[in-house]
Amino acid sequence: MLSATSQSKHAARFLRLAMASIMDILKIKPFVEVSVGQLLWGYEDPLLKLAKDVVPKEQKLPYEEFGLMYKKNGTSEDTVTMWTGAGDISRYGLINRFNGKNNLSHYLTDECNSVMASDGSIFPPHMTKNTTLYIFDKDLCRRLPLVFEKEVKGSDDIPAYRFTPPKNVFGSVEENPDNACFCPNSPILLSFPHFYLANDSYRTAFDGISPADPEKHKFYIDVQPVMGTAMAAKARVQINLAVSQVVDIKQVATFPDIVFPIMWFEEGLDSLPKEMTGLMGLATYVPPVARAALSGVLFGLGSVLLVLAVWRLVRGASRLSSLQLATGNAASNGNPTKPKY
Repeated sequence: MLSATSQSKHAARFLRLAMASIMDILKIKPFVEVSVGQLLWGYEDPLLKLAKDVVPKEQKLPYEEFGLMYKKNGTSEDTVTMWTGAGDISRYGLINRFNGKNNLSHYLTDECNSVMASDGSIFPPHMTKNTTLYIFDKDLCRRLPLVFEKEVKGSDDIPAYRFTPPKNVFGSVEENPDNACFCPNSPILLSFPHFYLANDSYRTAFDGISPADPEKHKFYIDVQPVMGTAMAAKARVQINLAVSQVVDIKQVATFPDIVFPIMWFEEGLDSLPKEMTGLMGLATYVPPVARAALSGVLFGLGSVLLVLAVWRLVRGASRLSSLQLATGNAASNGNPTKPKY
């Protein structure tokens, strides 16, 4: 309801009045009481039911009910095509097509519509501290950049790089000009939980929201830089609704212009199983040791061969010199036979 009324702010006044009348008839209110199960998995909303009857068939709504996790409790119907790294290891683990398309269609530029990113589990190997990682999540409706923050120790002390979104990733266009293309008319806004890294005025506009805590609300992924494997992660995002005051609709006439927090969620991985970290330890530590050992062996073998080669050359040169000297003495001291006539 709040989304629909906010979207109607710039519509004709008679449409807003009609919407207010319909909401009166259907007894629609800004807030409703539902069970946790209904909130998560779906309930029949009267406004959504009305929309299904009036929206043209070509613009059919994707949902039968309203729920934050509606139709997400099961195998995804999406088809994701990823690069294997064959021919170009720098693309290993990156998404090539999402449901058969190379780009999304929500935004204003190809860069913002791009799906060329990881799903968050594997990344191209041999990354550096200057590498920018990208992850794509359907629920975010965009890819998210991640930059190096610090070196950390993962499970079983496997070295890892911690990557986190830039501080201005959700910033205004003035703070981050790259955000200009991200759906400027959408009422749905993303932030970090408790408005972490945002201006504190967003949080203090409400009662009951505690200050942000980086330990609880920060977004990060720890990646083993040589192999590109995610070792730990906390993906935390808050979904907000841009609510606008619409005086012609009495149900929201007293609402101020405000960014209203709906929910925040976390997907996380604390550590990898011992079986995996054991193999990763071998892959991390054994190759450098083996390479150093092999380099030492090859260096030693090369030195021996070089010494032998020099010795052979010196010996050969000495023999040649002796042979030339002996031939010269024979020619000068011998009694050559005179020809007979």
